[in-house]
Amino acid sequence: MCEKFTVCQNSMEMLLRNNLNLPKDKCLRKISSGLYTFQTYLKYIQETFISENQNVESLSFSTEHLAHILRQMVINPEEVIIPDAATQESLHTKLKSTKAWTEKITIHLILRDFTSFMEKTVRAVRYLKNTRSFSV
Repeated sequence: MCEKFTVCQNSMEMLLRNNLNLPKDKCLRKISSGLYTFQTYLKYIQETFISENQNVESLSFSTEHLAHILRQMVINPEEVIIPDAATQESLHTKLKSTKAWTEKITIHLILRDFTSFMEKTVRAVRYLKNTRSFSV
C-alpha cells in the first residue's frame, strides 16, 4: 500500500486509512508533558539569543499556555509530567555551561526539535479532531 499510494507508515494518511484508535487522553498527556519540558530549553534560548528576545518570549508564553490548556483536557491532569524546579535548574545549568562556539548549534538543535515536536502535535490534534473524539 505504501509503495502503490506513496504513503509512508508514519503519515497521517496511513493513520486515517487504517482508522486507528489513538488514545486521546494518553496523547494529550504526552503532548502537554513535552510542551512543559521545552519550557526550560526556551528559557535558555531567550537568555542566549538576545536579539530575538521578544519573539522567544512570545513563543515561550504561547507554549506554556498551550501546555496548560491541554493539561486541563486530560482526565487526570496530575498525570501530566511537569519537570520540577531542580530538574529544570540542572538542565539550565548544563545548557549555560556550553562553550560560546556551540551556543548557536545548541539553539539550532533545540529549535529544530521543538519544530518537529510541534509538527507531530498538529498531526495528532488534527487526527483526534477528525475522529470526533476531540473538541477544540
